[in-house]
Amino acid sequence: MKILFPVAAVAMVAAPAVAQSSDLAAVQNHLRAVNTMTADFTQTDRAGKTLTGTLSLKKPGKIRFQYEKGVPILVVGDGKALTFIDYSVKQVQRWPISNSPLGVLINPDRDISRYAKVVPSGDQRVLSVEGYDPKHPEYGRITMVFARDGGAPGGLMLQGWVTLDSQGNRTTIRLANQRFNAPVSDGTFRWNDPRKSARRS
Repeated sequence: MKILFPVAAVAMVAAPAVAQSSDLAAVQNHLRAVNTMTADFTQTDRAGKTLTGTLSLKKPGKIRFQYEKGVPILVVGDGKALTFIDYSVKQVQRWPISNSPLGVLINPDRDISRYAKVVPSGDQRVLSVEGYDPKHPEYGRITMVFARDGGAPGGLMLQGWVTLDSQGNRTTIRLANQRFNAPVSDGTFRWNDPRKSARRS
């Protein structure tokens, strides 16, 4: 038996879907319009520990989290892999950028409409989008938060994001002093390998 929905009900169902599609398209336009970005960041982990530093981003695939003085860690993406360096214990870990939630931010070719959805924020000035690949839950998920800003690329200003890894570890990044599409040197994404100095000593 066919169920016939009233026209008004169909309109109510279609409207959110159209808004969802429009907002995702705006986020995609923003991500594609940003070739470089620098910003100050504040990082808070699930235990409430807060670190600050500077973020540099250059597409495709390059990103650097330079932490505040006295913090012996560094996170760098070189276009292919993300590298986590802990200089205090001379440890280096690498994993493909595509296996990280940050791939959404630094790969302009990814079509976010295939794996992202708009998260209601309750504030028309704020747009939140969650990216998650159900085929690869081990990659974790990212929720990006934008402010609608006509002067920013694509009409959106990236405010920060929340990542949740497959172990349930939540990390919140808040941005300030964002600058878009200014020159960023490729040398920004080089790093010193502490294992080399360990082998020499």
